[in-house]
Amino acid sequence: MKKNYDILIIGGGAAGLMAAIKAAETDCGLSIAVLEKMPSCGRKICLTGKGRCNITNTRAWNEFSEKIHPKPNLLRAAFHCFSNADTVSFFESHGLPVTETRGGRIFPESMKASDVANTLVHAAMNLGAEIITSCEAKAIRITNACKEESGHEDKKFIVEAAHCGKACSFASRMLIIATGGLSYPSTGSTGDGYMFAKGFGHKITPLFPSLTALTPYGYKWDNPILTLKNIRASLYESSEMIQSETGDIDFTDGGIEGPVGFKLSRKAVKSITNGGKISVCIDLKPAVSEEELKSRIEREISDGKYRASTPVQSILRGFMPAAVIPLFLSANRNLALADIPHALKNWTFRIETFVGYRRAVVTAGGIDMGEIKQKDMSSKLEENLYFAGEVLDLDGDTGGYNLQIAFSTGALAGISAARQAKAPKQTP
Repeated sequence: MKKNYDILIIGGGAAGLMAAIKAAETDCGLSIAVLEKMPSCGRKICLTGKGRCNITNTRAWNEFSEKIHPKPNLLRAAFHCFSNADTVSFFESHGLPVTETRGGRIFPESMKASDVANTLVHAAMNLGAEIITSCEAKAIRITNACKEESGHEDKKFIVEAAHCGKACSFASRMLIIATGGLSYPSTGSTGDGYMFAKGFGHKITPLFPSLTALTPYGYKWDNPILTLKNIRASLYESSEMIQSETGDIDFTDGGIEGPVGFKLSRKAVKSITNGGKISVCIDLKPAVSEEELKSRIEREISDGKYRASTPVQSILRGFMPAAVIPLFLSANRNLALADIPHALKNWTFRIETFVGYRRAVVTAGGIDMGEIKQKDMSSKLEENLYFAGEVLDLDGDTGGYNLQIAFSTGALAGISAARQAKAPKQTP
């Protein structure tokens, strides 16, 4: 293990590993190292997509960009440097076949997230990058050492670290911070990058968990995860609808999740943290009207399937899984037969809270993108310093968008750092 590198990358997740790969591809003569605090790299990758890893999404930029927050154009340069098509080509060229599922989602054919992490690690190592695990960066300082042969000062980043519990330090000419956010802290994402960024004078926009469960008032769910398909869910702030999504929704021990629940969670969490009153209204049958539902029930009664005196619970079995009926009835107390059509189209939950970073897929907010040069992911405040991945104030919807943000920003940071590292030094 060396102590002095051309490029040092803090964080061995999706962004950090891709940064190492693209830096090494740009100039194979550079010495590159990745410092990862956990015993292995890519631990969060292994949790994504319920262990299957939704690598990216095939949508073209004009559609892809609609899923990026807070401002899609902040990702434009990085995306065009390393696009979703490039991501697919990368994995397939490194021996990991992929498959496309509904909504343009790309997964490894094996449906094993660990295969994605392993592919990135092996690619980086095969290109000569050194990966140092169980190595936690603690602090960063800058030193200038005079080189006699050139007569100018050579700036170095000094990273104070603990490797397997023992204090050590590393020096590098270029530094890439790709430490992730606060989501899934058990994987090593504990916000270190924000602290490092602040040390260089960078602003951190407000942080909050996104793509997480929304928990209604009085919510109790002791069953396995239950998915309701093809529903429409609308998010209300006070009485104003601020978002509506169609698709699948999950009921879990944490609350409302799944693709639709996650899409609503970003605005919901932001509003709740600012003191807003949030509710979610679910239309279980968005393809039919209340009148059509009423006619169906009346027809089934006249055909003898039900009687007018049939318990409401029995009729509801024709419209939803039995396990969700108690939850539905708890929100629609004293439900009469005539009320069923309206209730099916207006199942409303008042949202009390949300599940925090321990289970949130991504951290919203982060290093202010106004202080980052979008053309190369470098800091506007500190020369030769780069940022990539979730540590930035960039996040996306569920569906492969967040990993693509990591791959795109990591690739651009790695390429840019490598080009800068081999550029002729300017003598004062």
